[in-house]
Amino acid sequence: MKKKKRKNNIIYSRVIILVSLLLFCVMIGRTIQLGLSTEVDGTNLQELASKRTTRTTTISAKRGTIYSSSGDVLAQNVSSYKLLAYLDPERTTNPDKPQHVVDKEDTARKLATVLNMTYEDILYRLNKDKDGLKQTYFGTAGKNLNELTKKKIEDLNLPGLDFEESFKRYYPKGQFASYVLGYAKAESEEDPVIKGEMGIEKQYDSILKGEDGYVTYQKDLRGYKIPNTPTYTKDAVQGKDIYLTLDSNIQFFIEQAINNADVNYDWEWFNITLMDAKTGAILGVANSPSFDPNYRNITNYLDLFSAVPYEPGSTMKTFTYMASMENGLYNGSDTYKSGTYVTTDGTEIGDWNRAGWGYITYDKGYAMSSNVGVINLINNGMSSMMLRQYYRKLGFGKKTGIELPGENRGNLEFKYETEIFNAGFGQGITTTPVQNVKALTPLTNDGMLLKPYLVSKIVDSETGEVDYEAEREELDRVASTQTVQKMIQLMDDCVNGSGNTGSGYKIPSGELIGKTGTAQIARENGGGYLNGRADIISSFAGIYPKSNPQVIIYASVKRPTNGSQRPVSNAVKEIVENISKYFGNTETNNGLVINSFELDNYTNKKIDNVKTELDSKKLNYVVLGNGNKVIKQSPNAYESFSTNDTLYLITNDSSITVPNVVGLSSKIAKDILTKLNIKTNLDGVGYVTAQSVPEGTVITEGMEMILTLSPKYVVE
Repeated sequence: MKKKKRKNNIIYSRVIILVSLLLFCVMIGRTIQLGLSTEVDGTNLQELASKRTTRTTTISAKRGTIYSSSGDVLAQNVSSYKLLAYLDPERTTNPDKPQHVVDKEDTARKLATVLNMTYEDILYRLNKDKDGLKQTYFGTAGKNLNELTKKKIEDLNLPGLDFEESFKRYYPKGQFASYVLGYAKAESEEDPVIKGEMGIEKQYDSILKGEDGYVTYQKDLRGYKIPNTPTYTKDAVQGKDIYLTLDSNIQFFIEQAINNADVNYDWEWFNITLMDAKTGAILGVANSPSFDPNYRNITNYLDLFSAVPYEPGSTMKTFTYMASMENGLYNGSDTYKSGTYVTTDGTEIGDWNRAGWGYITYDKGYAMSSNVGVINLINNGMSSMMLRQYYRKLGFGKKTGIELPGENRGNLEFKYETEIFNAGFGQGITTTPVQNVKALTPLTNDGMLLKPYLVSKIVDSETGEVDYEAEREELDRVASTQTVQKMIQLMDDCVNGSGNTGSGYKIPSGELIGKTGTAQIARENGGGYLNGRADIISSFAGIYPKSNPQVIIYASVKRPTNGSQRPVSNAVKEIVENISKYFGNTETNNGLVINSFELDNYTNKKIDNVKTELDSKKLNYVVLGNGNKVIKQSPNAYESFSTNDTLYLITNDSSITVPNVVGLSSKIAKDILTKLNIKTNLDGVGYVTAQSVPEGTVITEGMEMILTLSPKYVVE
């Protein structure tokens, strides 16, 4: 019996040993497997280990700011916040400093006074922990919170609330130049990178967006950085700032004029463009309807300035006449019979006054906008090739290179007799406003064609270094002095002559000149043109002032009330009135008085000597301080100055007082105050109507001033 029991014990012991050996072998095998394999049971071990030990955090690059030529912010990044609530009690390690929502009812009640949510909705979200959630968000009402709302919530002193910061694109001037600026936005919360979608924002997206950086460090399983472990950092490269050629005041003059015209007239769309006549810089461009890029309430995606060509109508006659002159075919005193003309294929083409004006000169034909006059000019030896070549020489039928996406080159296709005639007076071909203002630059630069541009400079936002700065760019001499002088005469007569088609644009000084246009609208499905009274595009292409051109103007409106030119003429004259005062010109019934010259450099000169010189020149000036020497001046030396302007002289006085800047343009006021080391904040756009710090206040270090502005130029 004892022998049998002993035998059983031996067998049991051997089984135990055998099982232990098998388990040991399994463990050894598993260990070898883990050591040799990167994946077990479908899980990548290396990836898992990396996720557990390494964290990389993106350092977002700040998108560059877009400014006007005068330094007004047009587009910028602003912080945006998303509210969240921590629900997990285990997050709190110190009961005296809770890190989770302790009293849900109290939290819901107080948050309801700030967020656009009801107490019940907030409480419902705070009870999400019952579903196992450790944190919750507050839907749309808790997104895109600004600094003010964030501060209000923080002031509630509610535990367990936190904010996730992101950036959004903000346009402080709303609809201002919206089609030029375009807009930029983040694709989604999962892809928060702000990308340009239209306009300058899209064209210069790669320059504006910068380059993100990152921080990589070792973390423990709870997500905390492991002490004494290396951190790898790549700094973000901030986006560059872009300064446009748009003058804020001129832009507002344009938009204001369109808005004022809208009170009395209807239209499908309205576009006005102003260019610097001597440089090609675009000073202002506005479309109506417009949109606010903050909300992207876009009803019309048409960029009328550069992307949507249309038939220009009779403004094209200016360039047909120039082509005739440059080919040696023009004699303005020759006559032709106006009224109607029948082509060889039997097509009848008439003047807007079908009866005509009898036999008239070609000079008179331009002033009366005679289609038959253009036909006869073409018949006088001008082939389709000659006409097309000259149009192309002026820049029609090809892109200008303006810094906007989607520029359209237009259409210069014409071959047959009737098509050639139609092209001569702007029908059957298409152009854009930017092409039209470009084509007028030879008339303000003694025959030299200039390149139009919208970007004045690109600046490194971190260093302030200028990476790019635009300059006047001459393209080609396309007209002789004689042609220029003759066209200026014809445009002058068109507006200022008695009973001519442009007489509605006449101003007291007679300094606005140009050519009107009326284009029929082609049927969408082909087959000719619409024939309703309002089925036209009315336009004006002009120069101001004729004695010393400063701006080129192109304005057009589609389907104006009753087919009238008045929406355009009223808007153009209002703009000219404002920019005349803005430029320091004096409009009189006897003409325009322009006394512009380059300002001398008065810095480091004795104030008494400077005052004597200025008095002798009868120039207006204001001395700031009681010092004996000029240390700064505004405007700066060598800038344009006129007898209507005021020169501000800052002296070496330690107790200078605040000057009166009411009535000055924002640009000049800001320049003066900056030179006085006063930080300036602008409320509005245009001219100073009020200043927050009274005149005569002693300037102190760190002084700030708010300037209230109005876009309307007011002369007392």
